Amino acid sequence: MNKSILTLSFSILLLALAGGEAQAKELTVDEIVKKTNHAAYYQGQDGRSKIKMTITGKGGEKRVRSFTALRRNNSEDDGDQSFYIYFHKPADVAKMVFIAQKKVKGADDRWLYLPGLDLVKRIAASDERTSFVGSDFFYEDVSGRNINADHHKLLETTKNFYVLEHTPKKPGSVEFSSYKMWVHRTSFLATKVEYYNKQKKKYRVMTVDSVVKVQGYSTVKKATMQSLLAGTKTTIEYDSEYNIGLPAKLFGERYLRRAPLKYLK
Repeated sequence: MNKSILTLSFSILLLALAGGEAQAKELTVDEIVKKTNHAAYYQGQDGRSKIKMTITGKGGEKRVRSFTALRRNNSEDDGDQSFYIYFHKPADVAKMVFIAQKKVKGADDRWLYLPGLDLVKRIAASDERTSFVGSDFFYEDVSGRNINADHHKLLETTKNFYVLEHTPKKPGSVEFSSYKMWVHRTSFLATKVEYYNKQKKKYRVMTVDSVVKVQGYSTVKKATMQSLLAGTKTTIEYDSEYNIGLPAKLFGERYLRRAPLKYLK
């Protein structure tokens, strides 16, 4: 075999090996789902977001709410988490507190403190997919849906996105039949989610309107949830930071009535 043929054969072998390596690195649908869940809820050991929520009614009327959300990972992997949300404005929701203990195995624990009534209300599992304080987001949207609750399917891979379809393992426990998700292939942020009801009709759409880098993490700056059947929408604007050293004790029931103001400013 002459030198040129040998060189060509070696080049073909390198291309084949490179192609095999690229193929070996293709992510499975479960790996994509885990990375997406991590990007949405687990970046950094903990986090704080100052949030402005604008709820727009069917007639165009607007209600604006401001609150601070704290989040703490309770394990090194993407496991159990704690969430604490404290409302600042307007007056009718000021000092209201929402706490969620998210559990990978088992049902989440969620509580809502209503200061006007001095009442602590437990959010039952059956209420997780109901409106979060009158907005178009659900309680489950706030702390995240357990990835083990759904079947996952990769529908398509485009230049910039993984397109996924999720169907509930227990259809009777939720109001949707499926939801479709566009996941950015670099950041793994879900930039669009479409929900379909039992009649297979699209009825809710979440879109990410702006993304920024915060301490090296790709972070949602602005997102909108539209309720297509009701004709309403809710926009959330985030000012986020990570790894601020939140103690675990802040997320206990005792802090429903006694807000940790030091961490909420």
